[in-house]
Amino acid sequence: MSKDTGPAPVTHVDLTASFEESGVRDVLRELDEALIGLAPVKSRIRETAALLLVDKARQQMGLATGTPTLHMSFTGNPGTGKTTVALKMADLLHRLGYVRKGHLVTVTRDDLVGQYIGHTAPKTKEVLKKAMGGVLFLDEAYYLYRPENERDYGQEAIEILLQVMENNRDDLVVILAGYPDRMDRFFASNPGFRSRIAHHIEFPDYSDAELLQISETMLAQQSYALDPQARAAMAEYITTRRAQPHFANARSVRNALDRARLRQANRLFNEAKGPIDAATLSTITEADIRASRVFRGGLDVERGPQRTAAA
Repeated sequence: MSKDTGPAPVTHVDLTASFEESGVRDVLRELDEALIGLAPVKSRIRETAALLLVDKARQQMGLATGTPTLHMSFTGNPGTGKTTVALKMADLLHRLGYVRKGHLVTVTRDDLVGQYIGHTAPKTKEVLKKAMGGVLFLDEAYYLYRPENERDYGQEAIEILLQVMENNRDDLVVILAGYPDRMDRFFASNPGFRSRIAHHIEFPDYSDAELLQISETMLAQQSYALDPQARAAMAEYITTRRAQPHFANARSVRNALDRARLRQANRLFNEAKGPIDAATLSTITEADIRASRVFRGGLDVERGPQRTAAA
């Protein structure tokens, strides 16, 4: 009687079938639907997915392979979709079997660094415990390192994080994010991070046309629309606002639309003399856009509630 030696080794792998079965196509489609533009970023995500699918195929064939280093750096200005991409990346890694849970834990320096001796280590370890099996997204990572303050506890958090990134890379993926120039200085000051980051992805600013499309998509998601004159005014708003300080791409557009909806609600409340229809309730007009301080040379930073009952 012959001895059972187990299943025969895999000699061929259908990468197309593996791609379909993994659900990666769904993640990439959702990424396309969630974010306008960002072609270089989406290309890098697809390349990463291809790398991991090939890595899985090599494992099935028994070819020499180790746990790939998947820690990443996302660099770009605010409002360019870094958090959204991190969320999709967590889903993609989970579908491919590289993380157990696929959840995303988003943190900043304040979530890791304590205010007194003995406080930082337990804070950092608690965050890492929550992130295990998924992705830890550390926004504005450079704030961990403050060399000008000798009594700062950020270095302790850095040392713990580096150790976990090395020893638990089969159960945790860390994504560091922030402004490009500050991240460059951060990596230069902390070579341990640079050596552990395999994937550096740059997020470009959106073009004016992309931001206008984003604004219309944001409104459509809430059953609003710009009339033709308002659309032209919004295009002018985007160009003018971009030239001002503290511009944050899609984030600034979202804030502008919240204020436009507030103005629309107040306008309708003050002007309505009788019943109004759904189209009126759902239309943003030129007046709602041009009331912004941006058109008078100021910043669009009106104070007050962002949402009203009429909105």
